[in-house]
Amino acid sequence: MKFSENWLRSWVNPALSSDELGHVLTMAGLEVEGMEAVAPAFNNVVVAEVIEVVKHPNADRLNVCQVNVGEASPLTIVCGAANVAVGVKVPCARIGALLPGDFAIKQAKVRNVESFGMLCSEKELGLAEDSQGLWLLPSDAPVGKTLREYLELDDQLFTLKLTPNRSDCSGMVGIAREVSALTGSALQPLNIAEQPVTLAEQWPVNVADAQACPLYCGRLVRGVNAAAVTPTWMLRRLERSGLRGISAVVDITNYVMLEMGQPLHAFDVAKLSGGITVRKARNAEELILLNEQTVKLDEEVLVIADDARVLALAGIMGGQGSGVETTTQDVFLESAFFHPDAIAGRARRFGLATDSSFRFERGVDFAATRQALERATQLLLEICGGCVGAITEVRGQMPKREPIALRRSRVARVLGISLDNDQIADLFTRLQFEFTANSPLPNPPPMPSPQSSPASGRGGEREKQSSIPAGEGAVAASARHLLDDDYRVTPPSFRFDLSIESDLIEELARLYGYDNIPAQAPQAALTMLPYSELQRPLARIQQILVARDYQEIVSYAVVDAQVERELCGNENPVALQNPIASNLAVMRSSLIGGLVGALRFNLNRKQARVRLFEAGACFARANAKENNGYAQSQRLSGLAYGAVQPEQWGGAANPVDFYDVKADVEALFAPQPLRFVAATHPALHPGRTAQIFCGEQMVGWLGELHPHWQQQYDMAQAAVWFEIELGALTATTVPRMTEIAKFLPVRRDLAVLVDETVAAQALLDAMRGASAPGVIEVALFDVYRGKGVEQGKKSLAFRVLLQDTEKTLTDSEIEPSIALLVDVMQQQGAQLRM
Repeated sequence: MKFSENWLRSWVNPALSSDELGHVLTMAGLEVEGMEAVAPAFNNVVVAEVIEVVKHPNADRLNVCQVNVGEASPLTIVCGAANVAVGVKVPCARIGALLPGDFAIKQAKVRNVESFGMLCSEKELGLAEDSQGLWLLPSDAPVGKTLREYLELDDQLFTLKLTPNRSDCSGMVGIAREVSALTGSALQPLNIAEQPVTLAEQWPVNVADAQACPLYCGRLVRGVNAAAVTPTWMLRRLERSGLRGISAVVDITNYVMLEMGQPLHAFDVAKLSGGITVRKARNAEELILLNEQTVKLDEEVLVIADDARVLALAGIMGGQGSGVETTTQDVFLESAFFHPDAIAGRARRFGLATDSSFRFERGVDFAATRQALERATQLLLEICGGCVGAITEVRGQMPKREPIALRRSRVARVLGISLDNDQIADLFTRLQFEFTANSPLPNPPPMPSPQSSPASGRGGEREKQSSIPAGEGAVAASARHLLDDDYRVTPPSFRFDLSIESDLIEELARLYGYDNIPAQAPQAALTMLPYSELQRPLARIQQILVARDYQEIVSYAVVDAQVERELCGNENPVALQNPIASNLAVMRSSLIGGLVGALRFNLNRKQARVRLFEAGACFARANAKENNGYAQSQRLSGLAYGAVQPEQWGGAANPVDFYDVKADVEALFAPQPLRFVAATHPALHPGRTAQIFCGEQMVGWLGELHPHWQQQYDMAQAAVWFEIELGALTATTVPRMTEIAKFLPVRRDLAVLVDETVAAQALLDAMRGASAPGVIEVALFDVYRGKGVEQGKKSLAFRVLLQDTEKTLTDSEIEPSIALLVDVMQQQGAQLRM
């Protein structure tokens, strides 16, 4: 990428010399491969007008000229150029001027005529290798103005060696944006006004391959003067960027490409047969390109075509048969976003390397596609005139810019320096990144910001509570005093190279300045951390759920107040004083809202089997004397929907039910036994809901989603949800050794009749609480209703195992224990079945 420093400084003008600016760009990853002056050093050369030409009295090939250099009286200069004439404006080196080659201009006598300067050619000024006569300047050149100022010759040409990931700097907008971010200098925005429509006509456009061309914008302009002269300022910028002037229309499209990084193309409407179609080429189609090269196409090449033929290689080069000429009157301007995968490698296949393909195969800013067309239209009307039609836009699925999580702790670990929240927010703002961070809290002690450089420069994701969009005046103020961790940064449309946390850390390092990062020897300490056998790490619990086919989600801790009322029965949730949105106004008291939202998200994307879990904090009101009236607890919650097993041929696709998820919950607590007690919950089915008890402590809920919410959230079947206090899950006991019995256990089965209202768990608790001698296990193995059992009753069958580690139990030892169990069941209203 080659560009003029003066052009860059019209966008952003940092207080840096050319060399300092080159160093800043190189250290930021935009390597300055070359830097050269536009013109060699010379001075005291001004724009002059020849007002009189007479033959030299003593020489046939010399003229004595009277030259106006902007002073009260003209200068007499002897000149031998054949093209000197009255009225021409030429460079004039005055006495004392020093030209290239250390050629000094002095007052001289030429054939007895005094000469007070020299009229110059381009070669004499070091601006051309050869020249024919004097350098004739435009007629509107201001007399007396220094030539260097008039032609902006005090300019440097920068050549950047762009890496493939920095396609955003393939236009002056991107380079200026980068310099502004690196130096903190103000960026002058490009004023692109929407052009008024003066033509009630649009050219038809059809995009047959929306994946390869997600966005196509076109505009018809009639009555243009394609023979108009390209302005000098535009030609100068084009030439200093390595492009030659061709014609006004083509120069405009090239200029906008250099300015905004968006390639454009202009078609001669008179050469089109029907509407524009973006499609894949057909095998054996041919196209003569603008460079007169004939290429044979196939179905892997994206082309622009009309109803009759191929017009151009999309994103690479136009065809000769539809190009704009000086006689063109009507043009169709094209500005499109072609997916990089559709362009990459196609130009090299045909031995081409064009400015257009260079940009498209790396990715252009799809948010600026329409703006570039408006800019080209604006310049076209100013230079060539014409009547403008409305923009025809065909838009498909645009690339998604997924947020990236950033941890301050990770930044410090990778870079070896501590950037406080103010610094990070400032750097992201200067990069024009949209980012979110946690709610305002006092900053940690700030690290002194560097003074020497001009470039001041996933794990645990937390819920965003304040949003900081880039490019607004209030950004810096609103970003102050952020929490120590966690940002979620959305890459802008012009940065295709940002996708992971390390990319963001690299951006912070670039702007902070690599020179400002101290070279420190790595230090580390190895210490053995205490590990309690009474606590299980959360990671082990998460692994159990993952092994049982659950996937972890992270949802916001702020939810809609309606969700709290409906699913949690919470009429008085903890409300935020300054919510970022009306649907994120209260703190969650349960994780069910985020799980249901994630389930709906997956169902809308045709996921038939979904198993999700989340571990996070929940908030509720508490005693005002404790924690400012708020309570916070850590919970683990899960949701299962769809079939019990993934689709397979070995069994029927049975829907997940209460008992399937109950088994998952029991696996989390194993080997600790659980009790499930029927209860009601506002979010759950009244007959399929239970409280979970571990010992005497109620630790959570389990149940099917209520049919009302199932219908409201458009679920084809019921989802089963559980939520558990995380403290109860992580607490465990130290294993104890027990002697393995050498004698076989004895089994006795007890069948009893009880009322339907009697819970089997009540009988189990009673028998286990009796501590009958020799009994090692009591379990329910059958429930029967039907013939032989009167209505309103049910038969429960229990398995009782008895064992002694020292001997084989006899009937005389077994019967008292069984009698004790029968007695405690009879106390619960049970009747022994014979």
